Amino acid sequence: MNRLIIIGNGFDLAHGLPTSYKHFIDDYWGGIESLNHNDEFIEFDFNAEIEFKDINGLDVLANKIIAFDDSIKFSDAEIYREYGNNIATGKYPRSHILVYKNDFFKLINKKSIQKWVDIENEYYYQLKKIVKSKCLDVSKSSEYWLNEQRLQVIKLNNEFEKVKKLLEKYLNDKIIVDVEMIKPISDLFKLDRRTHDYYLEFPSQDHETLEKFQNEYNLNLEIGKSITTYCLNFNYTMTIDKYINLAKQYGNDRMYGIVKNIQIHGRLNDQDNKVNFGFGDEMDDDYKIIENLDDNEYLRNFKSFQYLQNSNYKQLLDFVESDQKFQVYIMGHSCGLSDRTMLNTIFEHPNCRSIKVFYYEEKDKEGNVLKDNYTEIIQNISRHFNKKKLMREKIVNKTLCDPLPQIQLPKK
Repeated sequence: MNRLIIIGNGFDLAHGLPTSYKHFIDDYWGGIESLNHNDEFIEFDFNAEIEFKDINGLDVLANKIIAFDDSIKFSDAEIYREYGNNIATGKYPRSHILVYKNDFFKLINKKSIQKWVDIENEYYYQLKKIVKSKCLDVSKSSEYWLNEQRLQVIKLNNEFEKVKKLLEKYLNDKIIVDVEMIKPISDLFKLDRRTHDYYLEFPSQDHETLEKFQNEYNLNLEIGKSITTYCLNFNYTMTIDKYINLAKQYGNDRMYGIVKNIQIHGRLNDQDNKVNFGFGDEMDDDYKIIENLDDNEYLRNFKSFQYLQNSNYKQLLDFVESDQKFQVYIMGHSCGLSDRTMLNTIFEHPNCRSIKVFYYEEKDKEGNVLKDNYTEIIQNISRHFNKKKLMREKIVNKTLCDPLPQIQLPKK
């Protein structure tokens, strides 16, 4: 049976790459060396006596600055000021130490301090907030408020675009890695699955087809070449390249089948497949409201329109709509709402027979498992189904799933 491997940022993280939004934001703050710093995102309002030594991330900086603006106050934070040879520690009143020039950047930094941030979700939330905002001043005409609303959307889109470019620069400058050791993740791509548990991952009506393939696979060295694995890759990096090359080397295509990459959200430094960064939930109840505004500025950052700039989405649909059944693997993708329209198309399609999650395990220093995100992922998957009975039939239960291996690669 063919496979569709949905690859998200957790796949890069499993290789030790600092590709999360939190890594990106922390790297920005780690590059600030003094209160003279001034760019298109922030500047400091006055020359406060705050030490910037050993700053590593926004959460550390927050512990040295008592407040970022009038709306945020870290009442439990401490700042350290030098008085001669003595260091006094104390709490100080709210003050404008840091000034944000980009309000959207400020919002995602608030989320980052709270240890959670999703830039695409935050963008859509702010867009809907603007669209649903009410006219408070009845003396102003409806045309006036519509114009004010549109100006807010233009501002949001422009600020979002600046953050997008900053993220691309971070990934280009910092995510350089030699991908040499890819086991044990590469073992998950293999076709030879002669176990009883494997059949339990599928509905009973598929068992005869699976058994027939396995028998042919055992007898015919060429049969493995007929199986196609599409990597639906949501990352911008080149981490998957090594796995695709492995399938082409030394006749391993019998073991791995034909492995192809659909880098659906674009690829760094590729003019034919530019980075696609935005939101893609056209199933959301509020999307129709936005669409009916009849103003393309409100739709600027919806992924569906960016998908039409190349053939990636068409390749995906051709695979899904073919006469071949397939199993879905989830590797490092949270299955959040920012890609809801696409994932609904895949999951509810009759050719999709099974959805298997390779979840993340959090361990302590001794290697003991503290928790995992299997339940969180399947809860997210459920939001992409209109037919919940179908969802329960397709998702592989946890006893038949495995954690995604975490491997550390030598970085340049």
